[in-house]
Amino acid sequence: MNRLFFQPHQAGLSKVEAAERTLRNINPDVVFETHNYNITTVDNFTRFMDRISHGGLQEGAPVDLVLSCVDNFEARMAINTACNELGQIWMESGVSENAVSGHIQLIIPGETACFACAPPLVVAANIDEKTLKREGVCAASLPTTMGVVAGLLVQNVLKYLLNFGTVSRYLGYNAMQDFFPSMSMKANPQCDDRYCRLRQEEFQKREAERPKQDEVLDMEEQQVIHEDNEWGIELVSEVTEAELQAASGPVPDLPEGITVAYTIPEEKGHAASDGAVVEDSEQSLEELMAQMSRM
Repeated sequence: MNRLFFQPHQAGLSKVEAAERTLRNINPDVVFETHNYNITTVDNFTRFMDRISHGGLQEGAPVDLVLSCVDNFEARMAINTACNELGQIWMESGVSENAVSGHIQLIIPGETACFACAPPLVVAANIDEKTLKREGVCAASLPTTMGVVAGLLVQNVLKYLLNFGTVSRYLGYNAMQDFFPSMSMKANPQCDDRYCRLRQEEFQKREAERPKQDEVLDMEEQQVIHEDNEWGIELVSEVTEAELQAASGPVPDLPEGITVAYTIPEEKGHAASDGAVVEDSEQSLEELMAQMSRM
């Protein structure tokens, strides 16, 4: 927060106030609501849950999504507890202490693993993180790593809210190797959070009530899109992969996950009507016309 939003003239302001002023200058059309308090205390946790439940753009409506950009496990667990209790979808993010790796994670209560389902060792072992000795920790975080992780988080938010592309369930970032691991974790039936277990039961019940895939396919086949065909439009088979390869040029050797949009066919001579190849004589149009006039 300090490295991405804070400006020198904002010295003395809290992180919340500094971030709000910087972001308001960037986009004054956005409506901001700031709260500067510790969400891990009992009183503030209740206030925090109330804003999630009634802090939407429409009066009294819940928020669409919660983004977690906190820097400690205690605050993450507080957000996790609140979202599990409310059934609120949220995205968790973080950067490692050595500032060269980070991650983003979509958490859907009951469907995906919550933060307590697969917690870090410091949480699983009930260790007070304030007592940990952090030797070898980088003294100054890298704003570049934070910027990359923040960009990945915002991109995932846009895909989720605007419903395009594939929303990542978990996406990591290793700056040392430019490695982006991606995976999806199911909720843990033995999770310590009782609201997480309750949300899992609700999710399994909804899944059991959903129509099976075969029933959905049968319904789609029975639907008639157009009873008449005034313009005589017909649906023909698409070009097969073999036909496409035959009409394309050579495909370069690419790493897994990367494909070419199109290929350039190999240059060949012009084909005659009998299938023979006619070589290019490199004669100009005037020379060819002169030859025809002498015939």
